[in-house]
Amino acid sequence: MAVDRLLPTQEAEDLLELTRDIADKELATRVEEHERAETYPEGLFATLGEAGLLGLPYPEEVGGGGQPYEVYLQVLEELAARWAAVAVATSVHSLSCFPLFTFGTDEQKQWLPAMLGGAQIGGYSLSEPQAGSDAAALRCRAEKVDGEPGGYRITGTKAWITHGGRADFYALFARTGEGSRGVSCFLAPGQAEGLTWGRPEEKMGLHAVPTTTANWDGAVLDADRLIGREGQGLEIAFSALDSGRLGIAACAVGLAQGALDAAVAYANERTTFGKKIVDHQGLGFVLADMAAAVDSARATYLDAARRRDLGRPYSRQASAAKLVATDNAMRVTTDAVQVFGGYGYTRDFPVERYMREAKIMQIFEGTNQIQRLVISRGFAR
Repeated sequence: MAVDRLLPTQEAEDLLELTRDIADKELATRVEEHERAETYPEGLFATLGEAGLLGLPYPEEVGGGGQPYEVYLQVLEELAARWAAVAVATSVHSLSCFPLFTFGTDEQKQWLPAMLGGAQIGGYSLSEPQAGSDAAALRCRAEKVDGEPGGYRITGTKAWITHGGRADFYALFARTGEGSRGVSCFLAPGQAEGLTWGRPEEKMGLHAVPTTTANWDGAVLDADRLIGREGQGLEIAFSALDSGRLGIAACAVGLAQGALDAAVAYANERTTFGKKIVDHQGLGFVLADMAAAVDSARATYLDAARRRDLGRPYSRQASAAKLVATDNAMRVTTDAVQVFGGYGYTRDFPVERYMREAKIMQIFEGTNQIQRLVISRGFAR
């Protein structure tokens, strides 16, 4: 069912209407085919780019959509309600553009229009096999190349890369020195001599978009691929992740909304003991709790987004939104399976997929235990 949204402008309302139309025609009609077969939806991200949906929170003068984060996140939510893997990849693409937009030079920012206009898709390459939440433990190295034209030689392995092997560029974080101030950020090309990709991970969900490792075996990046200063990488990564966590929160709410919609529709069709199961108080209360969880999670991410749009601190609120939205999505999708009974445990209905997809949202962009740590640290005096 359509969510009754409170949007700031008529332009935003029109954008959400366009998003729903594309999501219904291009995503909802293809999701089951590609998720079951674990095949990549060729051409779909180009369609989203042509519609202007891949650069929404960035200014129009650099090729973006000029929309507040409050609106961009609701677009993500609408996409996720139909196809979580596509929405997550869209969020990651926006995240991968953040370092260049925020820390790049004017000359480097000339790359942005192609990235934000959808001609190129981006990935975010921070994690490593031994370094997930502990980003300061990165081992992948970027060593300066002497002479002309110079540059950086990248050696090491990166892990858990959404769109790995498929994206056109990656926000890559590698070690140029020691300690937490020895990590730097690079805008790496999707293909390079000395760069190979591992076999896609066999995941529980989000099957249509690959998640892979990247093996850097001495690939050389041009010197102008360094974003910001040497040693500024973790500052860049963590500032980007505040925005990324809001993207995942919106995706989780969209997924939960899709599960709620499916459960409500089924509860109005299925009958037991002579009446629709929605009319049984026990089941009705389950649906009420699901709806309250979705509504409260949406309000939490919108509060954080509005703080971001106003230029106010929002790091704690972003962690709270990611925590609340993804934990609620796990509960809502699990309850949706329960509403369907035995049928919910089969692949005849999408709720079992929703439940599988919800689990990863409690893990990536910082586990929910890390979000609790971020929030609790703010209480120390």
